[in-house]
Amino acid sequence: MTHCSDSEINEQSDDRAGKLKKNQKKRSTGGKHVSFPPDEQIVSGFAEHRDADRRADSCLTLTEVMEAYQQSCTRHQVQPQAHVLQQLQQGACVGGSVKCLDLKGERLDQRSCEALEVVLKSLHFDFINLQAAQLEENGASSLLDMILYYESTTHLDISDNNSMGTSGWRALAHLIKQSVCLSRLDICSTPIVDYPAMSLSKALLTSRLTVLHLHNAQLSGMPLFTLVGALKINRALQELHLTNNSLNSYQDALQLGDLLRYNSTLKTLELSNNALADAGLEELCDGLRWQTAGLKVLLLRNNHITAHGMVFLASTLPILKVLEVLDLAENVLENEGIQVIRTSLMVNCSLKQLGLSQTNITCEGAVALAEVLAENHHIQRLDLRQNEVKVGGLMALCLALRINHSLAILDLDHVPPEEQDEFLMETQKRLQSEITQCCLTNARRCGLDTSDTLTTEADGAAESMATV
Repeated sequence: MTHCSDSEINEQSDDRAGKLKKNQKKRSTGGKHVSFPPDEQIVSGFAEHRDADRRADSCLTLTEVMEAYQQSCTRHQVQPQAHVLQQLQQGACVGGSVKCLDLKGERLDQRSCEALEVVLKSLHFDFINLQAAQLEENGASSLLDMILYYESTTHLDISDNNSMGTSGWRALAHLIKQSVCLSRLDICSTPIVDYPAMSLSKALLTSRLTVLHLHNAQLSGMPLFTLVGALKINRALQELHLTNNSLNSYQDALQLGDLLRYNSTLKTLELSNNALADAGLEELCDGLRWQTAGLKVLLLRNNHITAHGMVFLASTLPILKVLEVLDLAENVLENEGIQVIRTSLMVNCSLKQLGLSQTNITCEGAVALAEVLAENHHIQRLDLRQNEVKVGGLMALCLALRINHSLAILDLDHVPPEEQDEFLMETQKRLQSEITQCCLTNARRCGLDTSDTLTTEADGAAESMATV
């Protein structure tokens, strides 16, 4: 087995990228064939009749693909991945397309990656999961080049792989820039600093990606500055998820505010579990004022925001035109914060969903929100779970729903805060039942689906409000 120096790896990776670009331009000529040699050499060539080969390979049954994979493993002198064989055996194939290739936690060295070529060549996957696959530099480079060349997936998760090296990140950048198929990419729990940050940002300048998850990627500071610089120009990305990045209320919030000023393509921005605080919310609100046809979903769960930050939101809410979902859960807003935004919520015409779970609201805050519902006929969903909303607040909400015809979902605790008096407990149950019936009536009247629930991110961090 031979080993490449860093300089050799860089030269070989650049050469491979050049061959990839050249061969993609002349697919109609020649008869070369893809070769990923077992002696850790870098890819030596690509099939120039890729499309024709792919159509022929898509006629293979999953059993035939499984047999071809086993033969490939023999050639590369590695044991077949039992999990791969199991998935191929149990999978469902429609026209060469399979739902998922799940390699999470499997150790994929150079030879194991090369042996997967026949699988990636023969099948298209809706999702390829390479999370925590212990990818090394040469293996990552080869595997990502294969995924690009064969356009093997629309969703790739390469999270928690910290040893991809320069060549691996360069190959990932080529994939992001050149793939016409890849629409979602997850790179979570992986430090995106220095070269990875620059490489990713440069690739995003011309990328077709529409969804990008970068949770827990150490993006605070210069990496975020670099990323935002590219996204100001990007006109393809629609969802950006930045949970758990220790984003602060100073330079990070300033960059995110600039992003909202200059990018009108982004539809969803998730910033949950950071430290933007009140000063950061001010910067975001300044950016939101420039959004006339862009951001629809802003998730700010657990960002140390207080009632003071609601002052900035109160001045922005009346002029918002496109923001439909705002999640402020797990921030200490208290009743004071709800009172600050009460009047602004009454006149806002864009918000359809408002998340206020675990924000230290009591009956006083619920009464203020009931006043909002009596005036605002645009909000379709309100989340008040994990708050101390007892009979007084429920009664106000129930009365508001008798004249409100838009609210289809009011999320309350299944086990409400306990009342001391038995009569109050019975009243509590009756009010919750009436609220449920009013919401169902509104949903039927508006033709809305009430089956959606708040979904939790895989890392247990942000709860995203599902579209009603």
